[in-house]
This record gives sequence, C-alpha cells and structure tokens, in this order.
Amino acid sequence: MSERSLPENAASATQNINAAIRSRRAVSAVPARKTADISYKVKRNLGLTLEYLFLIAMTVFAIFPLYYVLQASFNATQQLITTTLQLFPQSPTLGDYTYILGQTSFLHWLLNTTMLVGGSTLFGLIISVLGAYALSRFKFKGRLSTLTFLLTLQAFPGLLAITAYYQILQSLHLTGTLEGLMLIYTAGSIIFGAWNIKGYFDTLPKELEEAAYVDGASTFRTFWQIMLPLASPSIAATALISFIGGFNEFALANLVLTPNAAQSNITITVGLYSLANDHSTPWGYFAAASVLVTVPLVIIFLLLQRYLQSGLTIGSVKG
Repeated sequence: MSERSLPENAASATQNINAAIRSRRAVSAVPARKTADISYKVKRNLGLTLEYLFLIAMTVFAIFPLYYVLQASFNATQQLITTTLQLFPQSPTLGDYTYILGQTSFLHWLLNTTMLVGGSTLFGLIISVLGAYALSRFKFKGRLSTLTFLLTLQAFPGLLAITAYYQILQSLHLTGTLEGLMLIYTAGSIIFGAWNIKGYFDTLPKELEEAAYVDGASTFRTFWQIMLPLASPSIAATALISFIGGFNEFALANLVLTPNAAQSNITITVGLYSLANDHSTPWGYFAAASVLVTVPLVIIFLLLQRYLQSGLTIGSVKG
C-alpha cells in the first residue's frame, strides 16, 4: 500500500464514522420528536380543558343568581334563604305573580317608571348631543373649563346634591312629584351623555363637515343630516345606559317621591320597597316582580347590544 493511499483511507474511514454517528442521531431523534409532540398536545389539551372549566364555572356563577330568583318566584313560601339548598321550588305556584299583578299597583308603577325614565332619557339625550357637538367641534372661551367641570361633577354621586335638589324642586313647586324626579334624572344623565357622545364626535373626520360647508350646507343642516346619523351608535348606547340606570334607581326616588293613598304615583323600586314591613320581607313578591321587570329590559338590551358595544368602544378612543 502506497503512502498516498493512507490519508485517503483515513479520510474515508472518518467520513464513514461521521455518517454512522449522524444516522444514529437521526434514529434517536425520531422518538424524541414524537415525545415532544405528545407533550405539546397534552399541554395544549390540558390548557383548553382548564379554560373551558373556567368559562363553565363563570357561566354558572353568572346565571345561578338569576335562576335562583326565578325559582323563588314560583315558591309557595316567602323564604329566599333556607338551611338547605333548594334548586327547585317545592310547591310551584303562580301565587306571587297573581298577587303582584292583581293586588298591587304594579302596572301603575311600571308605567310611571317607563314614562319617567323615558322622558328623562329623551330630554337628557337632546341636551347631551347638542352639548357634545359644541364641545367637540367649536372653539370658545371656557371650553376646557367646562370639560373639567363636567368630569369633576361625574366623580361625585347624585345623593350628595339631594339638599340642592330639594331646594330647587321646592322653588319650582315640584316636590314629591314624578316631574321633579324626572328633572333630577335628566340633569344626572347629561354629564355622562355629553362626555360619551363627545368622544364619539371626536373620532369623526372634520373633512365631512368641510365638504358639506363647501356644498352650501349650514351648520345645523350639517349636524342634523350628516353628523347626527353617524353618531347613532354612541347615542343609542348612551340612551340605553341612561334608561337602565334610571329604571333601577331607588335612593333618589325614595327621597323625592311622596306616595298617595293608592301608591299609584311612585316608581317600581319604591313600590316594591313599600311591600316590606318591619316584621317580614316578601321575597317571593320581590322575585316575581323582578322577573316581570327584567324581561322587557333584557329584550331592549339584546336589540341595542351592537350599538352599545360600538358606541362605547369607539367613543372612548378620544375625548
């Protein structure tokens, strides 16, 4: 064997050894890769399982109070809390619904509340839209001070102004009336409405108004025919929040309203409160009335849900 062939044989042997090592590594890598894939799938399935369990638990946590009130409205007794958990009424009956609809002024309370909150929402919305458009589009002295003042007022609850409310209503001869309470609700809804709708107006391009001005449109026509329809999601969201908030309000209504002998001039929250006494609380009547009131509110919310979502998210971008 020549001297030249020795390095060649050594190089060939080295290549064969390296090839054998790579082949062995490739063979050993297949089970490792399969093990990694299995581990990844196990972790992913475990994560999905935990997520679904969490969502199911939160769903039960949210729905169970509603179901508990619903079953309590069909219970023959007026007990809401017992020593044993009762998922189903022991003796289902419609007695609570019959009493609420037939022996109380529930329909008057519901009508009063609807007209009261509907009127305050409408009047508050008109003022809020006009004020929001002025604060968003016009530059005038005191604009920033007005925005700061509105934001400061929103930080305080309405009950702090009950003395001022009473003095104003007394000077207007509206104490103890639904009209006076409507005035308070209207004033309270203006602050949130102006801020929310202003934020939505800020997201609309000013080029739309400038194009309308070039075509000869007046400021009011531009606002009425162009800007107002574009702001309808924010207006609908503000109206829905104001309506539901006023519908469920109790503290101011209980302080302002003076019930008559038939208790037909009060709201539904004050009326239900009047059913209780110092010795007992009719939880069954409360549950039945809650179900009757919740159904139309849920329907309204579902119909306006898309406006509520877009109106709040877009209106919060600026402002």
